[in-house]
Amino acid sequence: MVNLKEKPFCLNEEQLKWVKETYASLSEEEQIGQLFVNLTLQRDEATLDKLVNEYHIGGARWQGGTLEEVYEQNKYFQTHSKVPLLIAANCEAGGNGAVGEGTFVASGAACGAAKTDKVARNMAIVGAEEAKAIGCNWTFAPVCDVVSNWRNTIVNTRAFGNDPKLVAERSLAYMEEMTKQGVACAAKHFPGDGSEERDQHLVMGCNDLSVEEWDESFGYVYKKLIEAGLPSIMVGHICQPAYQKKYNPSLKDAEIKPATLSKELLQDLLRNQLGFNGLIITDATHMVGLTSSEERRKTMPGVIEAGCDMILFFNDPAEDIQYVKDGLKEGLLSKERLHDAVIRILGMKAMLNLHKLDFVAKEELKMVGCSEHHELAKEAADQSITLVKDTQGLLPISPKEKKKLRLYFLESAPVSLVDGADKAKKRLIQELEAVGFEVTAPKDYYEFEMEEQSKFNKFKVMSHESREEFKKHTDVVLFVINMKGYAKENNVRLTYSASHSYENPWFVSEVPTVAVSLNYTNHLFDVPMMKTFVNAYSDTPEYLHALVEKLTGASEFKGKSNELVWCDRWETRL
Repeated sequence: MVNLKEKPFCLNEEQLKWVKETYASLSEEEQIGQLFVNLTLQRDEATLDKLVNEYHIGGARWQGGTLEEVYEQNKYFQTHSKVPLLIAANCEAGGNGAVGEGTFVASGAACGAAKTDKVARNMAIVGAEEAKAIGCNWTFAPVCDVVSNWRNTIVNTRAFGNDPKLVAERSLAYMEEMTKQGVACAAKHFPGDGSEERDQHLVMGCNDLSVEEWDESFGYVYKKLIEAGLPSIMVGHICQPAYQKKYNPSLKDAEIKPATLSKELLQDLLRNQLGFNGLIITDATHMVGLTSSEERRKTMPGVIEAGCDMILFFNDPAEDIQYVKDGLKEGLLSKERLHDAVIRILGMKAMLNLHKLDFVAKEELKMVGCSEHHELAKEAADQSITLVKDTQGLLPISPKEKKKLRLYFLESAPVSLVDGADKAKKRLIQELEAVGFEVTAPKDYYEFEMEEQSKFNKFKVMSHESREEFKKHTDVVLFVINMKGYAKENNVRLTYSASHSYENPWFVSEVPTVAVSLNYTNHLFDVPMMKTFVNAYSDTPEYLHALVEKLTGASEFKGKSNELVWCDRWETRL
């Protein structure tokens, strides 16, 4: 059972009294409600009232909504709930993880590429300040996964890197800054992503490291964070067979479960071996990594009985709550485990002093997206953008000597379009033209789709001009990759607009070519023929501006890459 006087809670007598009195005031139904963190999509008063007064939720996260809408939503939660809520955001890269108007500072990969922990600290500072401005008190971060498999795209950009010591250092820096701001961290995704390549939204993940390998990587990172007072951990729908079988030698392969349902991983490893006394929350429970393990009527009480304290997201609120009630009656969940989970939830709320804090003043919204935060984003871009290789000695490129630039912009479906073109592509063209390039940028598949259907012709994406004409009108090619994927495919790779597309890099043997990734760091596997390759980590204005400065020699490349960029291939290094 939890001791709230110990780390990470370290509650005083006044806080302990509040926890005791609050727990005593809760009915069994209210206790069960505290287990759930709702994904809020609707913000009308009737919906919000039902969440706090009928379902008695313990926490909230949301998607969508303007700055003011999210502020008013969170204010309603805190002013109408019997027990204050843990209000969470995904501040993995800055304030943009809290609200759309927030500031993207740096991805985990960018923080890892920077030579000091300052970028990670600034990312945390901005994330904390902007999240707090809309009423958040909890961040589902840092992403403290250790990426050992170059094929992994789930945490490729979200994690700090492949070196456990670096991951621990940057994670600790992040947590220190969040803690100073009064925001609790939930490190993720225990027992660790990055050693395989599949997406737990689609399948149960599997961390196949040996016990010894796990101890030296993920174990090292979690131990450092726990020693420093990590208040909460998010558990992934990821199995870890070596440790599950260490603590349960008779366990059959067919009985292996994701960590969210594994007592061996949550109680034997995390609680007992690593000494974690804080709050454990599941990853999103609509993910197939959990839902395919067993029927939901069992997983709802099952994750709590296994050792989790909170459940991230309902499927159907009334149904999920009933599943937990039924689990108590049927013995799938013990009253002792329910009690311990609720006490930990109340303990973290008391640790954050939520029981005596007034809701943040609306004037604090001016903090979100402020110029000072965007200056920190500029600094992060400058410190992190990485020249992976330039074996042809092409850089820097002068627009005076190579004025005619051909831009190929390869992307997954764009999130938003401006005047029929992807806004990142449009911004990059503006940056290139501002320094003197004459840019030719053929339309890609998505831009053609935006035109009237009668004008759309897929063969336009396949057509090639003559080689001599191409060379006559092109001094340099900028080949930009902006691929992203989420809960759709298990491994995101470079894809072209059409078969035999004009984007296919035939031109590398005709004119000087520079390849740039604006997201994943492992694209050299698909374009090893590129002799000059840059990882730029983001398509935000600050990163695009810094990229052009570095390509033209106005600023030096300061980031550093790790061995994963070579994708275990000899030809990627050439």
